[in-house]
Parts: sequence; C-alpha cells; structure tokens
Amino acid sequence: MIGMVMFLVCLLMLLFGFPVAFTFGGVALIFGLIAEGPQLFAFMPYRIMSIMQNTVLMAIPLFIYMGIVLQRTRLAEQLLEAMGRLFGRLRGGLAISTILVGALLAASTGVVGASVVAMGLISLPVMLANGYDKKLACGTICASGTLGQIVPPSIILIILGDVLGLPVGDLFRAAVVPGVVLVGLYVAYILFVSWKSPDSAPAMPQDSEDSRAQEIGKALIAIIPPLALIVVVLGSIFAGIATPTESSALGAVGALILATAYRQFSWTMMWNSALDTVKVTAMVFAILVGATAFSMVFSYTGGDYLLEEWMLQLPGEKWGFLILTMLIILILASSSTSLKSPLSWYQFWLQSLNFLASTCSGLPF
Repeated sequence: MIGMVMFLVCLLMLLFGFPVAFTFGGVALIFGLIAEGPQLFAFMPYRIMSIMQNTVLMAIPLFIYMGIVLQRTRLAEQLLEAMGRLFGRLRGGLAISTILVGALLAASTGVVGASVVAMGLISLPVMLANGYDKKLACGTICASGTLGQIVPPSIILIILGDVLGLPVGDLFRAAVVPGVVLVGLYVAYILFVSWKSPDSAPAMPQDSEDSRAQEIGKALIAIIPPLALIVVVLGSIFAGIATPTESSALGAVGALILATAYRQFSWTMMWNSALDTVKVTAMVFAILVGATAFSMVFSYTGGDYLLEEWMLQLPGEKWGFLILTMLIILILASSSTSLKSPLSWYQFWLQSLNFLASTCSGLPF
C-alpha cells in the first residue's frame, strides 16, 4: 500500500499548490527511501540521460522558441486589432476575436503561458473599456489561452507522445478536430451569452472610416503570415515530409523570418527569446525528471498494479475513468481559485456536483 499512499500524498500536495516538479521528485525521494533505500535510485541517472538523448523531446525547446519569437513580433496585437475591426460590430465580437486569435496563437506557439499573458495584456483592457462583463472577459482569455494544450503543435502532446510511445504526428493529427470543435463551442457560448445578456458583451463602436472590404483586407494581411507558418509546420508533419523535431526547427526559422518581415528582428530580441526559451524548457524538463522519479518508485512499490486494478473496477469502464479524471482535475484546479470563505467553497462544490450529476445522467450506464 506504500504506492497508493504515495499517490494520495502527491495529489494532496498538488491540491495545496506545491510546484509539480518538486512535488513529484520530493514525494518519490521520500517514499523511495522508505521502501528500499538509496540503492533504489541507482538507475536514476540512466533514466535522466535517456530523457536528454530523446530526439522527440528536442522539438520542445524549438517550438517554445518559435512561440516566444512570435510573441515578441507584436503578432497577437496586430491580430486582435484586425479581428476586432472585423467582428467588433457584433455583440460579443471582441470576445469572439479573442477566441480566434487565441486559437491562432495556440497553433503558433504551443505554450499556454505565452498565450494567456499575451491575450491578457492586450485584449482584457480593450474588452473592459468597451463595457464587457469582467467575468466574461477573464473567462474568455483563460479559455482561449489554454487552447495551447490541445491545438497542435502542443508541448503537452509532444510529452504525451513520448510517455505513451505514440507517434507525435498522429497525436497532432488527432487533436485538430477536437481543437476546432472546442473553438466553435467557445464562439457559440459567447454568442449565446451576448444574445441573452446584451449588456455583458456590447458591440464595439466603429470609429474607423474604413469600408468593410478594407477591414477584411487588413484582417487577411494580419492572419495570412502566421497562418502560413502554421500550415508549413503542421503540413510538413501531416504529409510525412518532416518529423515533429524537424518541423519544429522549420518553425523556429520561420518565426525569425516573420520577425524580420514585421521589422522586429534584432540580436537583443534573439538573445532575450533564447533566455526565455531556456527558462520554460528547464521548467518542462524538471517536471519530466520529477515524473520519471515518481513513476520509478511508484512502479517499484507495486502501486501501478493496484491503481490499474482499481481503475478497471470503476463503473462505466472508460466513461467512469474519464469522469473520475475530470473530477480530480476539477479538485486540483479549485485550489488555485479565490474561494477563501467556507460559504464560497460550499457553493462551488454544490455547483460542481450538480454539473457532474447532469453530465453523468446522459452516459450509457
């Protein structure tokens, strides 16, 4: 039962907001010493070396570098301005523009943090200045920013492909349709909210004297360059011309070309982008090392067999597993909210249980 206790302790520490990498590594170190002693970690250097020599994971720093370079070229600002003029006449048009720009940024960067920060700094003041509801504006930015987890090229999908031993290109290809569906659902929800409550998402006043054709032309000029980069990077993967690692290098070079085209290229920009890339990559690989140590100790203590047996006994088989996984993520995510008072926590869990019950009522078991 040491493995199961280890698993529960790890979940509890994540619930209280401890860093993921240090949580995995620290829990693995403590329980590994309890279960076997220092000799259990004798093969840990070989596991770390295999991570360092993995050619699939080489795509991570290159895609991160591509995203950071694009972030420094005022790409998001230009896209949002063009999209705002295009959809601003609609109720909720700015929020729709934020979703679409967030999807393009997610496909351009693959880094959630970069998308959220960029959209938060650019679109939030504009939406608030035009009378948008604060909850809707912040929720739109958070939803569009986290599209980087599923819209390829996603760093999460690269790590997932390495862990599961699946081709990263196949994961990218499989994530396109869910990503498009998710964007469509976000847009539909914004349209519904703006129709139900017009004051929460008013139309933006049109001060520009540009005609509709000129607005569409400016929007296309802002969209085509990053869209062309996305098509080249993902198209080379889907067509089998390049591996994800090779296409990441192609994307990094393409980002530098776009930076030159936007007249934002400089050696200082390259140096700062490289420094930011090192910081983000170090964070990602620290999580990988901690997760490797955790999985090694967890497997040695037999916790994987107990967890597998318990998961197979869940009602609903795969649906039950998915519901439980989503519930765990909901619990972990709730620790980062501003729910401080007991009453707020009670209301939060009551709404969550009602949502879970309504979801389960439509499942085939």
